[in-house]
Amino acid sequence: MSRLKHHIMLLFIILSSSIVSLFGISYAVLHSPSFGALPSGERKERILRSPNYRDGRFQNRYPMPPSLQRPSLGDRIKILWRFLFDRPKDVRPTDSIPVVRHDLKKLDRSEDLIVWFGHSSYLLQMDGVRYLIDPVFVEGAPFGIMNAFFRGTKVFDVADLPEIDYLIITHDHWDHLDYHVAKELQRRVRKVYTGLGVGAHLERWGYRPDQIVELDWDESTSTAEGGRVHCLPTQHFSGRGLTSAQSLWASFVLRGTKHSVYVGGDGGFSPHYAVIGKQFPQLDLAILENGQYSEQWSGIHMLPEYLGKTMHALGAKRILTVHHAKFALSMHPWKEPLEHAKRLRDEEGLPILMPRIGQIVRYTDSTFTTDDWWEQLR
Repeated sequence: MSRLKHHIMLLFIILSSSIVSLFGISYAVLHSPSFGALPSGERKERILRSPNYRDGRFQNRYPMPPSLQRPSLGDRIKILWRFLFDRPKDVRPTDSIPVVRHDLKKLDRSEDLIVWFGHSSYLLQMDGVRYLIDPVFVEGAPFGIMNAFFRGTKVFDVADLPEIDYLIITHDHWDHLDYHVAKELQRRVRKVYTGLGVGAHLERWGYRPDQIVELDWDESTSTAEGGRVHCLPTQHFSGRGLTSAQSLWASFVLRGTKHSVYVGGDGGFSPHYAVIGKQFPQLDLAILENGQYSEQWSGIHMLPEYLGKTMHALGAKRILTVHHAKFALSMHPWKEPLEHAKRLRDEEGLPILMPRIGQIVRYTDSTFTTDDWWEQLR
């Protein structure tokens, strides 16, 4: 009996030590700099005054099923398990993705153009001003083992970029706000425009308070060149760790002295697109999420059946689709978003651009077209 007690006690000590170690490792990971920081002080006070912050969290403007707002722990585990161990083979291409390389530092600042880096990262030039949106050049965040880039797409980095005027961050998810890239950019951008609360991450990473402009939905601010940045709603969520919805997710309209561009960020279909289309009736370009969707995420990501409706609601002169062709976050075939957008272009005549990664797209040129580069790839 004493021997059995000894074994039980030894097992208890081992289990207790393992649990303590696991909690210690989890605490260290979740408090590492890459996870950013939660809003506090004056930033938190401003958030508490926002009409979009209720019951201790930011809320979407239009109702969504509770399961999409706060999925259960069981649902999260199922999704994670399938993501790690049961993904279909066609969520990733076998072939290398074709990429166009240019010396971006030689771009003529006076040209209105956009260069897409894959997923939701791109460089936008408009009316002599350069904007960088949601740059992610480091694969596998947050743990370095997930979301490897598709073959051929790891070709751009911060060092390749020209001088940037303004950094736009739509929300704080890992696939839109990269810790390493953000730190490298701190000395290379004049200001960052983002939603309420996101500045807490940036300040922890070395950004000066005067570099950061945080906006609530339906707020706007002027730029030094005479343009304007409008912060607008989208149907999504936020969070880099275990705490969600403490910073605001947003879409933006960037207005220059002559042109305007809609930056959609991530978001499910809702009436807010029609509202934005009426508020900004002369958009030269709309950049919309098209990829990494599923039925479980229908309220927070754009399903294919709503993409055309969204384009019609916005009424932009040209549309560029993003959030695909660099890494897989969902279970759909990697080509599916591109094939669906092609059908909308060919059958409904929608003015959709689907460039190669790195291609220079002159979005104000109505004659500019892109090729169907993905069709022959496996």
